Amino acid sequence: MPRLLGVDIPGDKRIEASLPYIYGIGPKTAKRVLEQANIDPNVRAKELSPEQLGAIVHAIGQSRIIIEGDLRRELQGNLKRLQAINCYRGIRHRRGLPVRGQRTSTNARTRKGPRKTVGVQRNPNAKTGKV
Repeated sequence: MPRLLGVDIPGDKRIEASLPYIYGIGPKTAKRVLEQANIDPNVRAKELSPEQLGAIVHAIGQSRIIIEGDLRRELQGNLKRLQAINCYRGIRHRRGLPVRGQRTSTNARTRKGPRKTVGVQRNPNAKTGKV
């Protein structure tokens, strides 16, 4: 299993499909990086030589692609900034509600979590009430 930029990428997959395992690199970016590094996208990741892995790392650095920890830190900083200035989007993030204008009277279960039903909880030790 080759290791690129601190991330284990699957060795049995094509390198074009393995690069998106790095956070911040998608399919299009992976294709562009491989073109810059002059590497065949159909080669399996475990068949790459250390020189080719170095060429991929160099191409990612040269393209100024923000990846992994730096990208996560930047996104967290953006969310904290929105919450600190008390803008509408920041308030929605803070409350765990949909941010981009979706309806919330129904649906929105991904953001709100599972339904909290309010009802009578039957005591298992109570009498059945049959006469």
